[in-house]
Amino acid sequence: MKQFLKTSILSLLILLLFNKFIYAQKEFDDIRGTQHWMRFTDAPNSLYHYLANQAYFYLNKRSDEISRINSLSEWKQRQQWIKNTLKETVGPFPQKTPLNARITNTFSEDGYHLEDIVYESQPNYYVTSTLFIPDNLKNGKAPAIVYCSGHSNNGYRADIYQHEILNLVKKGFVVFAFDPMGQGERLQYFNPETNKSIFKYPSYEHSYPGAQLFITGNTLAGDFIWDGIRAVDYLLTRKEVDPARIGITGGSGGGTQSAYIAAFDNRIMAAAPRNYFTNFTRLYESMGPQDAEQNFFYGIKRGIDMADLLLARAPKPVLMVTTSRDMFPIQGAIETAKEVARLYQAYGKQQNFGIVTDDAPHASTKSNREAFYAFFQKFLDNPGDSTDQETKSLPENELKVTATGQLATSLKGETAFSLNRKDAEKRMEKLESERKDFPAYLTKMLASAKKLSGYEEPKSNGKSMFAGRIQRDGYVIEKYLIKGEGNYMIPYLLLKPETPNGKALIYLNPMGKTADAGAGEQMEWFVKNNITVLAPDIVGTGELGPGIFHGDSYIDSVSYNLWFASMLIGRSIVGIQAGDVVRLSHLLENQLHFKEIYGLAIKQMAPVLLHAAAFHKNIKKLALISPYSSYRSIVMNHHYDPHFIQSTVAGSIGIYDLPDLAASISPNKILITGVSDGTGNTENVTDIDKDMSVIRAACKHKNASKQLQILPTPGVEKLTDILKSWLAD
Repeated sequence: MKQFLKTSILSLLILLLFNKFIYAQKEFDDIRGTQHWMRFTDAPNSLYHYLANQAYFYLNKRSDEISRINSLSEWKQRQQWIKNTLKETVGPFPQKTPLNARITNTFSEDGYHLEDIVYESQPNYYVTSTLFIPDNLKNGKAPAIVYCSGHSNNGYRADIYQHEILNLVKKGFVVFAFDPMGQGERLQYFNPETNKSIFKYPSYEHSYPGAQLFITGNTLAGDFIWDGIRAVDYLLTRKEVDPARIGITGGSGGGTQSAYIAAFDNRIMAAAPRNYFTNFTRLYESMGPQDAEQNFFYGIKRGIDMADLLLARAPKPVLMVTTSRDMFPIQGAIETAKEVARLYQAYGKQQNFGIVTDDAPHASTKSNREAFYAFFQKFLDNPGDSTDQETKSLPENELKVTATGQLATSLKGETAFSLNRKDAEKRMEKLESERKDFPAYLTKMLASAKKLSGYEEPKSNGKSMFAGRIQRDGYVIEKYLIKGEGNYMIPYLLLKPETPNGKALIYLNPMGKTADAGAGEQMEWFVKNNITVLAPDIVGTGELGPGIFHGDSYIDSVSYNLWFASMLIGRSIVGIQAGDVVRLSHLLENQLHFKEIYGLAIKQMAPVLLHAAAFHKNIKKLALISPYSSYRSIVMNHHYDPHFIQSTVAGSIGIYDLPDLAASISPNKILITGVSDGTGNTENVTDIDKDMSVIRAACKHKNASKQLQILPTPGVEKLTDILKSWLAD
């Protein structure tokens, strides 16, 4: 009984403390606080909706252009534009180099034999694959199918993929299946202790390095497509293959790959992408953008939609294979098919394009399999029975290409990360050379930073809406909302001392405005020093985020897909957030008439403040608490901190970096304390100093070395002393 009472009392105390925490949280909320504004109840999803609305603008513009095409000559012009634009969005492919293909195993089965093969799509960049060859080929040659695997951990070895492959082989097709990067024997983040990836899903294996490629200005889609193009190159070396009868197929992620590769490689006669097609409008309206390889650089802003992958290859045969309850909205697939059919009709080749739909979820179905078997039999001139036959999965050892079952522990070689890092190093050489022309390079750098980040200068400031007041000992906290860049309201706290000194501080915390607003916490310290503090929930944080959208690459509680959504429209999350910080600085300067404005940012909010202060010079002092040093450091480290990704800018490597923004702010006073590298490690002195030296050199050139403090991570009491020094004139 005593134990029960103790437990009950403890539970009650925990409940009271929890309720007190919840109340304190609501006390500072402007939107979901005591007034609970119904108008803003979807506020946490503001960032996604804002990005989506901008995507709809470009997609509607594209639809209008397509609707005005009325002749084959106009369609052909459009096709050429699509092909050129696709090349721009993917980036240049590497030069073709020797494949150095090696057969590692051969096995004979009933009616066919197979060869396990490893080839190099780029020098020392290995692709594991298996070639399935029917026995007794007619005329010594057969049509061949490039088989692309969806998001399975074991690549084409998954039972359903084997079933489809073996059915095609039994129908007389040579089939060449290869592992996509991050799957099968090509894991990029292999853990030898578990013999698995360190990541839970293949989409994580794609997006984690894929983000690094985007920051550098490259695309993972380009790597995936190139692997497929080189697969076709290999098929053309085989005597068993008829070069005029090559097809490609794959489901889910394999549907993505087959659609991409077919759009870029004219040697592919017939394509049957499966369980992939919708359109971007319906995708944004439903599940949102997907993992890294499914996104082209600025793809939507440049006017590309999924239909363009099929329009580019018309009038060659295409079959869209879909299901009515797919996670990729079927309505988008119907709309895409309707658009593509117009072009085939203009060519007078309506028979070359079709769509089949089975009533099923995101899956391979018997009806759909028989449809694409028949499609290839017709268009690759290989007639026969299209019935889906029973098959037995092959023994694991027959599809084991490398000695250890993983490139990471056998041939090793390059990875998507290592290839990108080499390219990033070359690009950084250019930036480092430009930095020598100081300060002339800063003007060009800032213009590039505005463009790449998608920053938009705030045009005007609306009036703030008052939402409540909280009295504290010696100061008052007022709650407000003000319109941000998009159709959302920025909630902010204004902490006002009894005797203000005319100085205001914008306080940015990735956890939101309430994180340090409690009695005795950091913001109160500034107010007790007579500084007015403005603490906002920048879009994507606090009451404005992160929202319910996660996507298929939700790594360490960070939505990579949200970042991809911004990149697709030529924006960045950090650029949008920086614009809102500038908007708040205008408020302080023009409406509240503060003489001096400072900024303090914690961790991944530091890039937001740096962009804002570099683009608008009214923020006179900056304090960066526990920031990371650079975008360069994220790209150069195999394992980086995912929490930094949403504050990065695609295409920035070699053009500008965070130290350059800080350099442009000098001679304004800058405090940097507890800086880490891209992994979050504060002990990597060499790497960190590489970035800090850029800022030091700028301050030295401007005779402002005393205006810069770069200090190690302090304790709480020490931080107070550091901030006192930073505030001092």
